[in-house]
Amino acid sequence: MALFAASVDAPEKNARFARELELTYPILSDPGKKVAKAYGVLHPIARFATRTTIYIGIDGKVLYIDRKVEPATAGADMIRRLEELGIPRRSGSGA
Repeated sequence: MALFAASVDAPEKNARFARELELTYPILSDPGKKVAKAYGVLHPIARFATRTTIYIGIDGKVLYIDRKVEPATAGADMIRRLEELGIPRRSGSGA
């Protein structure tokens, strides 16, 4: 399993944000907004990416799209969804 975030912000801004939060996963930058648009997460008017979690299987197929991400519960929600999708926990991950 791989975990990463994506943002339409510039790489420098994402790197600073990741350091400030001490993230253990990368933030991919999409300043041209092409990927956000392709995944259907680009707000049509404001042109920012909406909070969305996309679960992609090892075969590259989209397993589930969560368009109602709540930052306060996102971690627990993600664990629950992975369990529902039958994705096994990694040993030693603490999750």
